[in-house]
Amino acid sequence: MQSETLPKLDKYGYNTIARHIGLALFWGVILFLGAGTTDWAWGWVFTLNTLVCWIVLSLVLARRNPGLLNKRGHRARDMTGTKRWDWVLLSIYTVLQFALPFVAGLDYRYRWSAPVETWVALVGNALLIVSCALLAWAMSANKFFEGTVRMQQGQRVESGGPYRFVRHPGYTAVLLNFVATPLALGAWAAWIPALVGVVTFVIRTALEDRTLQAELPGYTAYTQRTRARLLPGVW
Repeated sequence: MQSETLPKLDKYGYNTIARHIGLALFWGVILFLGAGTTDWAWGWVFTLNTLVCWIVLSLVLARRNPGLLNKRGHRARDMTGTKRWDWVLLSIYTVLQFALPFVAGLDYRYRWSAPVETWVALVGNALLIVSCALLAWAMSANKFFEGTVRMQQGQRVESGGPYRFVRHPGYTAVLLNFVATPLALGAWAAWIPALVGVVTFVIRTALEDRTLQAELPGYTAYTQRTRARLLPGVW
């Protein structure tokens, strides 16, 4: 992708960036609402880490793939052809995005978990950064990175960047985020929505991969070169 061929960031792209920042802040609000207090050091570390990650991701995309930000910020963007099963999975994911921080906050409020060990929280926050970096890499490398599973006009197989190693690196990033959150907050009750999220995205990966093999020219050949769907050597 040559820099001189990239479109300029438009108002829809700025809308996407604003939404990224707004969601990160909203997740923090939900976290502290669940906790019933703002006196939670690791809660603040997690919230600020998430906010910085999404700001950096947005800046990377503004430089490397502004067209994707423009497309994803357009309220009237074409969603025709989205698979029915994907709407179901996305509905589950939407609930989980808010359930996960809220349950983590409740865990802190009611002391369901013992105080988190510093090294555990640091590992969780490190995984959060890795997750965000991988997501930024995947979105930078793929101008067809979509929010729903559907065939887009002119869509082609993307095999560069992280797609050389796994076929669905964006989903790998999401799974890392699900794992990172309970660790970063020391909230073991949060593993319940986190594991539901992991199962949801494993199912989505399997269904999307099957769809792409059936409907996207060249994808089946790509699967022979890049064998892993989510994690090299595992699946």
